[in-house]
Amino acid sequence: IFNKFKDKNGNFKESLTADVPGMLSFYEAAHLRKHGEDMLEEALVFTTTHLESAETTDARKPLALQITQALERPLRKGLERVCARGYMSIYQDDASHSEAILKLAKLDFNLVQSLHKKELSEITRWWKELDFEKKLPFARDRIVELYFWIVGVYFEPHYMATRKILTKVIALVSVLDDIYDAFGTYEELVIFTGAIERWDINCMDELPDYMQVFYHTLLNVYDEIEEEMVKEGRSYRVYYAKEAVKAQARNYFAEAQWLHKDYIPSMEEYMSVATACVGNTLLSITSLVGMGDIVTKEAFEWLLNDPRILRASNIIFRLMDDLSGYEFEKEREHVASSIECYMKQYGVPEQEVLDIFNKQVTDLWKDINEEFLRPTDVPMPVLMRVLNLTRVVDLLYKGDDGYTHVGKVMKDSVASLFIEPVPL
Repeated sequence: IFNKFKDKNGNFKESLTADVPGMLSFYEAAHLRKHGEDMLEEALVFTTTHLESAETTDARKPLALQITQALERPLRKGLERVCARGYMSIYQDDASHSEAILKLAKLDFNLVQSLHKKELSEITRWWKELDFEKKLPFARDRIVELYFWIVGVYFEPHYMATRKILTKVIALVSVLDDIYDAFGTYEELVIFTGAIERWDINCMDELPDYMQVFYHTLLNVYDEIEEEMVKEGRSYRVYYAKEAVKAQARNYFAEAQWLHKDYIPSMEEYMSVATACVGNTLLSITSLVGMGDIVTKEAFEWLLNDPRILRASNIIFRLMDDLSGYEFEKEREHVASSIECYMKQYGVPEQEVLDIFNKQVTDLWKDINEEFLRPTDVPMPVLMRVLNLTRVVDLLYKGDDGYTHVGKVMKDSVASLFIEPVPL
């Protein structure tokens, strides 16, 4: 179908560059490419080059802004709510826009935003009542950012209950990460990992005070989830959610062992553990717990078997996290990153590793795209959870670690989604 855009020499026709909106659409389509689609690879290079030129020369303000946003983050990698909010300001400046459609979109956005504000208020109240700021002062206090993360996974009103579940879980997993990564001693982590594995309130007495605080909260939250699932006749789902937490703790502990032994693993050994540590497997599994009848036991089993789309998402997260946090982590005692492991194993300079990893991230998006080709292994809403988790990662970790060091991208996104309504 794209051959008609090429001249007799096999190059894209220069006349295409005159149609900037068409070029933009072609650019967006190229991001849906899969492995082996060389023409779309060429199209991406061609459209990117000419859009970068048009971005600075096109006098049409709405189009220039749309190009800037697309070059920073194409629609395939963008969060739906963030993209929708950004497009409204572009659309209203388009002379051909429909006033009725624009008004409906603004009203809908603001209505859903009011629901999200209410949810965030409830989640924030729950978080403050835990008093982790005082009891666990070493832990990152990022409840608003974590709620934003989960709204990225599913923003729709009918996912309200499961959004609350997943926000509480990701908040606890963030603290769990800090216990293993930044505060707990090796001896404490040995006991702590065993306690999580046994999942029994009677294990509390053997833990240090600060770990008792966390452990008690962890078990309480999952008891609440179980109570709700029992009411809905879906109690089997809690087993998968708990097992995901146990697996997360085991993988965190494996990294703690490396640090304790001052051990730099091989790249293969590192990735087998570190890709699990990012948490997308846990979040993908837990995201299904409250989703209703569309989810079956088979969907949970599918996720446990590390399907290709989830594997790609985890590797993208791991590599982007390491790329964004490499300089910061070098300044403190921390387990070796994928960059250090690769440099040691293959004897290549740092910049070459960065280039290799960035290309891997690009190729892994093709894996994700291929998993959406019908017929799919699981229902589309299940696949969408993994895709949306990956989109959140692209927003937070492209260039900088926007979660650990909250910057402009995160602040602006939170403000646009939860604070500032769209002017009518």
